[in-house]
Amino acid sequence: MTTSRQVLLLVGSARRPRSTSEALGSYLLERLAEKGFGTETLLLHRALKSGEKREALLEATDRADVLVVAFPLYVDSLPSLVIRALELIADHREGGDQSRPQRLLAIVNCGFPEAQHNDTAIAICRRFAREAGFEWIGGLSLGGGGAISGRPLAEAGGMARNPIQSLELTAAAIAEGGALPEEAVEAMARSIIPSWAYRWMGWFGWRQQARKHGVQRQL
Repeated sequence: MTTSRQVLLLVGSARRPRSTSEALGSYLLERLAEKGFGTETLLLHRALKSGEKREALLEATDRADVLVVAFPLYVDSLPSLVIRALELIADHREGGDQSRPQRLLAIVNCGFPEAQHNDTAIAICRRFAREAGFEWIGGLSLGGGGAISGRPLAEAGGMARNPIQSLELTAAAIAEGGALPEEAVEAMARSIIPSWAYRWMGWFGWRQQARKHGVQRQL
């Protein structure tokens, strides 16, 4: 079955086999598929490996009505995989036919409990959309992404409640041709677990790793 609406997910995490970025993006694509979209996912750590694969990435971008870029925060910016992919796409589109409207959405998650650490990365994606001729429809920002740890959202329990609500609203807005509603942005940015609990989990995991490698006395 063919569809006139196509959505492409670019996953910018190098984590394998699965990442929180992929879990968030995949949930959105599943909801969009239910609404009649054709969907495609490319993992950038594979899609940039060769000239042939890079060409396939650009062709997939050309086909997409909606481009979703999902990635983890690296310090306060985009991973190099994502930067390279966006540079390729921008160069490819320069001087080309941009008469067909194409929309772009970013989903950023970070290891810090507070989602506002992602603000700079979201702003970079918004600037890219403008420079490359995409319609910017918004950015979703998740803090404490490590708690999901790549699990499908349906298996992540209560901590996935806010991201699921956000992505449901996002899918509905995309299907209707609109920008992200503020309610979706706010839902994604809400803490998925209390900050103190997230920090404790990080501390405990750090101690466990130190014990595993016999260096707990050196912390």
